[in-house]
Amino acid sequence: MTKQVPLGADRRDAIADAAIHLVATRGLRGLTHRAVDAEAGLPPGSTSYYLRTRSALLTACVNRMVSRDLATMPPDADRGPLDLLIGMTIGLARDRPDDLVARYELSLEASRQPELRAAIDEGGRQLRVGLARLLEMLGIPRPDEAAWPAAAMMDGLLYDRVAGAGATLTQEDFETGVRRSIAALLDGLRGDPSA
Repeated sequence: MTKQVPLGADRRDAIADAAIHLVATRGLRGLTHRAVDAEAGLPPGSTSYYLRTRSALLTACVNRMVSRDLATMPPDADRGPLDLLIGMTIGLARDRPDDLVARYELSLEASRQPELRAAIDEGGRQLRVGLARLLEMLGIPRPDEAAWPAAAMMDGLLYDRVAGAGATLTQEDFETGVRRSIAALLDGLRGDPSA
């Protein structure tokens, strides 16, 4: 069965998805326009048509991951904000490990590339705004200020799951640890914010 070649916005997403996968599995050295074409099943030259430079390709990776993260944030009738925070952390580690590995690779690369650093900073800002809304719904004082430590702690849990000792935990133990950690963090954030 031949792979269907995506068009338009779907093609841009396919390019970004293929690039994320390559960064996660081969590292930044394995990321080339030609390799993305092959990974996405696109005709040669497609990636360079849409994203002329390596910097544009790296930025597309960041923007694609941020858009997927933002899509998981709005609470719904089935999940309140606490369940959403826990579910986002568990689900990201379980369902999108390539995104996590690529995120950490790209974050390190951003220390040497101002354009990539700007994309990562903007993506992080957008995610913290969404996180602050969830924290506000949970009654956390000064949610805008609390969003940074909450995001950093959740990111630490995710990093450890894909690149640290947390990778050795069973899924059940990881989920239990995430629930306990997020509950403890929220209890701490509800305390006296001036302390």
